Amino acid sequence: ADKAPNGIALPEGYKDWRLIASSQRTDNNTTRVILGNDAAVAAARAGKTNPWPDGVVFAKLVWKNKTHEKWASAIVPGDFVHAEFMIKDAKKFADTGGWGFQAFKGSSRDQRLVTEAKTQCFACHQSQKPRDYVFSTWRD
Repeated sequence: ADKAPNGIALPEGYKDWRLIASSQRTDNNTTRVILGNDAAVAAARAGKTNPWPDGVVFAKLVWKNKTHEKWASAIVPGDFVHAEFMIKDAKKFADTGGWGFQAFKGSSRDQRLVTEAKTQCFACHQSQKPRDYVFSTWRD
């Protein structure tokens, strides 16, 4: 895909990255899995997460929740919604806490959802400034 105005293209190989955390949002009925590239996993294991080092990339994969067809009390991923990315580059993304943000709709490699990171992403992430703007917590 062509690079977005903020220079963020869909990272190659992100589906092979390792698990950092998972979460559910009750406000929009979604399940999220947060993956990290090798730099993210190494930093997390070394306890170097505040601040996270440049080169760290997180991928958040988002699915709508659905009830398992054979087990009514089990919530499982349904339709894939989008993939979100946070890229740490303190100089390049200085105006958003050192993080670049982008999301890609569904399985699209070029349909970007973030047009203004300061208002669409960073506005919420500012609440996590004491944690280097990251909501997720490493689970070993």
